[in-house]
Amino acid sequence: MIKFFLMVNKQGQTRLSRYYEHVEINKRTMLEAEVIKNCLSRLKDQCSFIEYKDFKLVYRQYAALFVVVGINETENEMAVYELIHNFVEVLDKYFSRVVRHSIYYEIFLL
Repeated sequence: MIKFFLMVNKQGQTRLSRYYEHVEINKRTMLEAEVIKNCLSRLKDQCSFIEYKDFKLVYRQYAALFVVVGINETENEMAVYELIHNFVEVLDKYFSRVVRHSIYYEIFLL
């Protein structure tokens, strides 16, 4: 089950967040800060799956944007990894402000 969905830029600013379980506002900011720090500190050649507290993080980087999904331990990581890619492809097709560069995407969010 998906617990949350985040879109974060390289500066660590959350551009989109959606929670599928109730999390208090003050705990959300702490959770997002820790999750962002964990994902941004990883090298490009490291795995995109991180075990974090009582759940897993699956993330994918598109140019200056990180898409991070928090899932429970029984969820399939590869399926979520592909879900992220499909989501970005849909954004690329639907919005004119999503620019496609070969295999990387740049999403300009204001």
